[in-house]
Amino acid sequence: MAIGRTVFAQLMDFVPDRMFRRIVARHQGNHRMRNFLCGDQFLAMAFEQLTYRDGLRDIHACLSSLGPALYHSGMRSDAPKSTLADANEHRPWESNRDLAMALIARARALYRNERLLQGIDAAVYALDATTINLCLELFSWAKAQNHLKTSAGVKLHTLLDVHHNYL
Repeated sequence: MAIGRTVFAQLMDFVPDRMFRRIVARHQGNHRMRNFLCGDQFLAMAFEQLTYRDGLRDIHACLSSLGPALYHSGMRSDAPKSTLADANEHRPWESNRDLAMALIARARALYRNERLLQGIDAAVYALDATTINLCLELFSWAKAQNHLKTSAGVKLHTLLDVHHNYL
């Protein structure tokens, strides 16, 4: 039997709860919501990204199998696929943007005095590239070139200027 907190719960400690609640309140993300709040949606989607789940059914099946560990990870309820789909469709996306920008600002503050970056006068960029899988039936324009005609996706590139406060 596992003792202590899950790795997922420890990773989510890096997202300050007070800051998250303030951002959700600013965008009224929990307005008229009773059960599946923005915090649960964020945790479900973060879990999906970290464990590379392929869809809503996969997320629901995996979260449901966790049982009590789900509660200890910070989620109040599992995410039925219809509830998660409705939350992803109707909740304001601006709260996720503001959370990402706040976490980026926090990371910049942590690395402000990093000796590795102090001697470099030129621009320093952090580059990330990730693929977002899409349903081929809904996004027929996103066919993968080197794959069978059953997969679709888009590639997202993120460039972060380490020295300045803009992306």
